[in-house]
Amino acid sequence: MSATVLVVEDESAIQELIAYNLRNAGYTALCTNSAEQAAAMVNEVLPDLVLLDWMLPGKSGIELARSLRRDPRTKPIPVIMLTARVDERDKVIGLETGADDYVTKPFSPRELIARIKAVLRRSLPEASDEILDIGGVQINPMTHRVTVTDLNDDTREKELLLSPTEYRLLHFLMAHAERVHTRAQLLDRVWGDHVFVEDRTVDVHIRRLRKALDVAGKADLVQTVRGAGYRFSTRSESEI
Repeated sequence: MSATVLVVEDESAIQELIAYNLRNAGYTALCTNSAEQAAAMVNEVLPDLVLLDWMLPGKSGIELARSLRRDPRTKPIPVIMLTARVDERDKVIGLETGADDYVTKPFSPRELIARIKAVLRRSLPEASDEILDIGGVQINPMTHRVTVTDLNDDTREKELLLSPTEYRLLHFLMAHAERVHTRAQLLDRVWGDHVFVEDRTVDVHIRRLRKALDVAGKADLVQTVRGAGYRFSTRSESEI
């Protein structure tokens, strides 16, 4: 699942350099040169991370970071400050504002991508390209292949054929294994923010996902938590 990074940078050469390296690393890059336009873009679609220059024309990056943290809808979005301000006090201000990391100019594109990957790994594990292997179900984000180990013969593997939505749903649940997610949370994170579909859509895709997993006796890994939502767990209801 490719993560979307919103780049807020008013120097066109730096913006292009960052966008080029993000796309080479497999991310989707959205770019703007002002805090005002960035706020409008975030209002339409939530990015997975904001790479934010401190010094911008008009509203500053720090002001935008503060407004993102004040809004419950945008508060969880990780923010990396990108700035030429190297004074320790400035770094403290940036981090206290709610930035998850602070990168100073000039910067190494490789280091910047590594910082982005580290922040996303903590906040958005489903965006990682790491192979997940839980309870005999293996998902490979690089190849988009899902394989399951046969319940009666652990030397045999079967590849599951999932729809794109079922794949994203499984990947998200496995990346956050043992955590319970409401239908609304799954709609936001799997279908996308500002996509208006009914909560029961989640139930339909959960049933399809369980049916696909059931060919290897793995349907019970996707569990319903009554009154709360769904989780991916290797533990039975009696153990939880």
